Amino acid sequence: MAFRSGFACILGRPNAGKSTLLNSLAGEKLAIVSPKPQTTRNRILGIINLPKQKTRPPAQVVLIDTPGLHRPESSLGRKMMAEVHEALNGCDLVLLILDATRKWESGDQALVDAMKAAQSPALLLLNKIDLLHKDKRKLLPLMEQYAKLHEFREVIPISARTREGLDTLMTRLVDNLPQGPRYFPEDQITDQPARFMAAELIREQVLLGTREEIPHSVTVLIEQFEEKPKLTHIAAAIYCEREGQKRILIGHKGQMLKNIGTAARLEIEKTLGSKVYLELFVKVRPGWRESRGFVEELDWRRQLENLVGGERRREVPE
Repeated sequence: MAFRSGFACILGRPNAGKSTLLNSLAGEKLAIVSPKPQTTRNRILGIINLPKQKTRPPAQVVLIDTPGLHRPESSLGRKMMAEVHEALNGCDLVLLILDATRKWESGDQALVDAMKAAQSPALLLLNKIDLLHKDKRKLLPLMEQYAKLHEFREVIPISARTREGLDTLMTRLVDNLPQGPRYFPEDQITDQPARFMAAELIREQVLLGTREEIPHSVTVLIEQFEEKPKLTHIAAAIYCEREGQKRILIGHKGQMLKNIGTAARLEIEKTLGSKVYLELFVKVRPGWRESRGFVEELDWRRQLENLVGGERRREVPE
């Protein structure tokens, strides 16, 4: 059986379970997860290498997690939607994921329109079937209803959280990828640099520990990332938009910031496989979500270009 490979874009509304699906299929925590909508702000690649099986050829599946599709109201929102369309551009397969516990809403039509514009084959995934409990008899009419939206290659009920249906999904995913080369080395599981993953893990703890407008008003930038044989030193700035938000993030006698830092450090240590010394600072930047220049700085690809450019300049003799 010939080797198959390709890029599969995961498309869905906020909180449909896209990042949970990516993590479950990859078997690694590549994307942060929280109950807050619009947790994912960037394209995230998960690279899955599959050996040959009796019923399945060897394959490399490159999953692309995307921000939840929504109507943008800021520079940050517009950047997030640009990430979605960039992921859809030229992908080999679209995985349209819908929450099986929610009724169809008018905003869902934008998902279907974006999927159709990509002009790629598509699988429809009805997620969160574990929450249907005894109402799983409703699943068949739901599948029939959604199947009328588009000529999907297949409609597959799944639970990204409990992994129900994921083996079937992976087989169908490979079946619908073209024959092609291996795009990434076998030992690579993502394209994200470690410093970006660290920033996201810090932001995840902010999302989990705060309420109301705080989660959407916060971003994280790594200011120092120094890897040594036994310890990685990370200094990170948590940006918010108002002084009141800064006080909440720091908390009484610094307790909130301490809790965020401790939880984030443990998660980063799991990811890096080494001890971490983490310093956190809270900074106020009013209206940062509306600042196109600052939002562009948050893109780890741009950060990487700046880091490489800085290294090259330092290497040039005076």
